[in-house]
Amino acid sequence: MNNTAAYLSQEKHDELNDELNHLKMVERKHIAEQLEYAKSLGDLSENAEYHEARDKQADIESRISEIEQILKSAIIISGVTPKGKVSIGSTVVVKKDGGAESKYIIVGSEEANTLEGKVSHHSPLGLALLDKKKGEEVEVTTPRGKVKYSIIDIK
Repeated sequence: MNNTAAYLSQEKHDELNDELNHLKMVERKHIAEQLEYAKSLGDLSENAEYHEARDKQADIESRISEIEQILKSAIIISGVTPKGKVSIGSTVVVKKDGGAESKYIIVGSEEANTLEGKVSHHSPLGLALLDKKKGEEVEVTTPRGKVKYSIIDIK
């Protein structure tokens, strides 16, 4: 597994491409117009509109650079996982020791969202589950202590 790569679903890859295009085609033009207007107001040293527009421009350029870097190193995950082993793209059903079953999808860092059951492959749980098989147990260190999980199913 490549640690410098950004593992993305095709959906997330497309979403980032759309955001990048919007930032370059719409937001850059909009901020250029704001800067021109602010410059027309006169003295730039005390021009709040100008400084605000410059800050926003820096934020936009930073996000453009970030997205370009992610897309440059992106590896698209297909959802097809090695037979019987947990990998990026796997849907894993686990049972917490003494608790209920939970379902997680192992994803790249860009897509991690615990509310949607998407766990990063860099998270403690994601790292513990990678390359494991159905029936195996893993132990995860959490802020509240160690938690054991049993792997019930892998899809």
